[in-house]
Amino acid sequence: MDRIILAIESSCDETSAAIIRNDEVLSNVISSQTIHEQYGGVIPELASRAHLQAISLIVDKAMKDSGKEYSELTSIAVTTQPGLAGALLVGSSFAKGLGLKLGIPVIPVHHIEGHIYSGMIEHAECDFPFIALIVSGGHTSIFLVRSFGDEVILGSTKDDAAGEAFDKIGKMLGLGYPAGPRIDALAKEGNPKAYVFPRALMHEQHYDFSFSGLKTSVRYFLQREFPQGISNEAILKDICASVQEAIIEVLIHKLFRASKEHRIKNIIVAGGVSANSRLREALQAASQKRPVNVFLPKLSYCMDNAAMIGFLGSLKLKYLGEEAFHSLQFTVNPRSIRTERTSS
Repeated sequence: MDRIILAIESSCDETSAAIIRNDEVLSNVISSQTIHEQYGGVIPELASRAHLQAISLIVDKAMKDSGKEYSELTSIAVTTQPGLAGALLVGSSFAKGLGLKLGIPVIPVHHIEGHIYSGMIEHAECDFPFIALIVSGGHTSIFLVRSFGDEVILGSTKDDAAGEAFDKIGKMLGLGYPAGPRIDALAKEGNPKAYVFPRALMHEQHYDFSFSGLKTSVRYFLQREFPQGISNEAILKDICASVQEAIIEVLIHKLFRASKEHRIKNIIVAGGVSANSRLREALQAASQKRPVNVFLPKLSYCMDNAAMIGFLGSLKLKYLGEEAFHSLQFTVNPRSIRTERTSS
């Protein structure tokens, strides 16, 4: 019998629902909250309210787009950690209620693990073991994935995540929130060698990251060189390109060093920043010089989305069995993965 899974993602400021048949994505609906733009960052209470308003409509649309009926669902997968506590509770409570009504299992899913396996959604040829770089607004971590469920954190950010650095630096440059896509667009016409910004921890033996120093360096640079602001768009483009290159160079260096030292040929790069065009270009160029395979999710699977949650839910059913998910005693856990460590 086919596994027909409804997946729900509500960890931050995207309300998303998807329908997965076995490992195939039938629909993937994402509603992004724009209200946070005026505040320069996500406001947790506003995010929770927006999820409450949207979740029923988004789930209904995902069902309609998939051509499936609620009676055909065999399970529900939902993000339970990490993320904003209130936002996670909205999705988790909805999933539990619907699961009780339909009498089907509810599968709790770790958001970061969803990103880890998202590179496999359209790349069945990507097999274990693999190295995964998860890079987003809240997380920047490198994992060694030996087999399903056996994920070891090799390194993580000590302070700001890469996406967080993009957004905070973008705010200094007057680019609004979220700034990552805007920096990406401006950098395409800039000179990445125009200015030199720090590449923190790049040559350390560990795989940890640090981007707070870059943020501070840019702030002092702007105060010193452009105290009245940047009026020249060409200069703005050069700064964006130089900042972007500083971040990407560190990501690429540590990722491929991890691949080489652990003798792993398959690499997955996922998370919101994996949509960055320069990062994707640099990954392709670097992979052509090495005996590795780099797998990138398509853009809609890079951002927070329910398809990756449902895909991982399908894998959990395949490897662990349906009987492992009949209890609804699980709770949400907002804590960030970057505070965790697992030794190899």
